Amino acid sequence: MDDPTHASNVIDAGFGPSKDRTQPCNVEAEQALLGAILVSNEAYYKVQGFLKSDHFYESLHARIYDAMAQRIEAGNVADPVTLKPRFEDDADMAELGGISYLTFLASSFISVRNVRDYGRAIFDMAMRRGLIRLGEDMMEAALDPSSHTEPQQQIEEAEQHLYQLAEVGKYEGGFKAFPDALAESIHMIGNAFKRDGHLSGLSCGITDLDTKLGGMQNSDLIILAGRPGMGKSSLACNIAFNVAKGYRLEKQDDGTEKVANGAVVGIFSLEMSSEQMATRLLAEESGVPSSNMRRGQIDEEEYRRIRETSELLERVPLYIDDTGGLSIAALAARARRLKRNANLGLLIVDYIQLVTGSGRKKTDNRVQEISEITQGLKALAKELDIPIIALSQLSRAVESRDDKRPQLSDLRESGSIEQDADVVMFVFREEYYVENSKPAEEEFEKFEEWQQKMSRVHGKAEVIIGKQRHGPTGKVDLAFQANITKFANLVADDHFDPSNLDR
Repeated sequence: MDDPTHASNVIDAGFGPSKDRTQPCNVEAEQALLGAILVSNEAYYKVQGFLKSDHFYESLHARIYDAMAQRIEAGNVADPVTLKPRFEDDADMAELGGISYLTFLASSFISVRNVRDYGRAIFDMAMRRGLIRLGEDMMEAALDPSSHTEPQQQIEEAEQHLYQLAEVGKYEGGFKAFPDALAESIHMIGNAFKRDGHLSGLSCGITDLDTKLGGMQNSDLIILAGRPGMGKSSLACNIAFNVAKGYRLEKQDDGTEKVANGAVVGIFSLEMSSEQMATRLLAEESGVPSSNMRRGQIDEEEYRRIRETSELLERVPLYIDDTGGLSIAALAARARRLKRNANLGLLIVDYIQLVTGSGRKKTDNRVQEISEITQGLKALAKELDIPIIALSQLSRAVESRDDKRPQLSDLRESGSIEQDADVVMFVFREEYYVENSKPAEEEFEKFEEWQQKMSRVHGKAEVIIGKQRHGPTGKVDLAFQANITKFANLVADDHFDPSNLDR
């Protein structure tokens, strides 16, 4: 006959002679949780959202938890009687006195109210063991003389695994009671009321565009596309500075600080250097053309504005990485690092076609590589819970049409980009094409017609929203000042007003 007293010695004995108890574990919590579920199956739903069998230190406990989960989720009772057939021939169970171990667990039950605490204790120990395994794997990889993996790639992979470990169990799934969902909705509305522009998402600082988008939503991948010369990088820079400039923390009742407005912004500038990016931002905000800055053609007043603007720029939480030829894996690793260190809230990638695929999936098919990149960016947006703006080039098909306004089919490798994006926006400036069609002044009639057309389009731009998963598509008219590459709202009478760009 099985001896139930044998099982009662498990807590003191460390449960199992083959285990290395130097590993972090809480066997007592595992036993208490299993006992609570055996007595009251409803207790399972208190931990089901975050606790998995893999989190248990003892393999037998993991198998018991799995067996109970299968029965409970199938609508059946899980208790010592119904689980008996499953474990009659289990060797580990036999070592502990056989099936009577299940009875011991149930009889050791204390309170269902503590189940969640037991679950978190088990989960925390599993995270500690995960950290130890990750450290051992890193050490083994670094010590392996036959490894062909570059050290930098090892670091990126380790960072990815570390971030994944940190995020495990952060968000618990399952049904949510409607009052809880309603409370979250009210909280979102309250945050929107406090934000600039009263938006549910992050304000880009351009009112007309915010109105159409409702702000930039967390976890969204936003594609900003255009032909060369349209100003997509300029618009991205404008948005980046507006968001960073609006960054504001708010103290909570518990003493912690929470972002109340704006965000920390990270920019991957794969085309421009950080110095060029900084010069562009200086020009946009000071109103002094960057070409004049580079040539030193500035007066005392302009120099004062540049100095004041630089002092402002030094205070905004804006980070630039100008490393060329980054892989999607390296880009993701650096973004995760900035999220951990500075609480990254908006990421801009300029631009997709300059990002490379991972070494593991290297392919001659550029469409497949772009697909890997856009899928990686979308996954990163969800993982970090931030909006990502990724710039993209357009195909030359635009130039062959009379109406050069871009459309979704003009996206290079458009299938994957369009599919993975939550929002697709195009920057279009008719002024660019009209200016390039300037006739000779001797052709009086043509030149006069050109001047009239130029006056209608000068200083104007369009942002065409070709796709928006959560809102309307359509067109937003903006003002654009080419000499300082700055976008802003277009005044109501449809005439360009340079003073609007200074706000």
